[in-house]
Amino acid sequence: MALDKNGIAKRIAQEVQDGFYVNLGIGIPTLVANYVRDDIEVEFQSENGVLGMGPFPFEGEEDADIINAGKQTITTMPGASFFDSATSFSMIRGKHVHLTILGAMEVAENGDIANWKIPGKMVKGMGGAMDLVASAENIIVAMMHTNKRGESKLLKKCSLPLTGVGCVTKIVTNLAVIEVKNSAFHLLERAPGVTVEEIQNATEGTLIVNGEIPEMDV
Repeated sequence: MALDKNGIAKRIAQEVQDGFYVNLGIGIPTLVANYVRDDIEVEFQSENGVLGMGPFPFEGEEDADIINAGKQTITTMPGASFFDSATSFSMIRGKHVHLTILGAMEVAENGDIANWKIPGKMVKGMGGAMDLVASAENIIVAMMHTNKRGESKLLKKCSLPLTGVGCVTKIVTNLAVIEVKNSAFHLLERAPGVTVEEIQNATEGTLIVNGEIPEMDV
């Protein structure tokens, strides 16, 4: 059974380690904060100038002044801090973020990512993604494996305008966990009930399968 967005976020939360500073992109990545283990200390950073984001607020407890980069209302943890955008991007460009979690429309087998523009559609701009992919050394992409037409989003080469080149290290989709290395997708885990063949059929780029592929623990 393919994962839903919360399932993807739950699996990515397993990649978050104690003491990490983590940047969460817009979309599925924002859900990761809801699933991080209670026994570790993690600081979630948002490029609009927040360090110490918590889970989303319950309905009726929202504070319209406390938002993430996607303009969603958030909660903050004890000791959280607020600062200007320049300080936030100094933190990103200075490589002080241990893990960056982004959404994507396409990822290529060499680690290129396209996640900001579809030609002909109105967009607000690339935002912080440009700096994040240029500076981060550990980038996990959260995405659906195929688009609404059933076409693969894990490609030999991206067709959309690139956000970053050769920067993605791991991808978690509704079907699989995939490592990006040596210009290929390497299958690490499959979603519960999903076969290797299904993943192969949904992947346009080169997919390397070594040995028995375990199911995700979600």
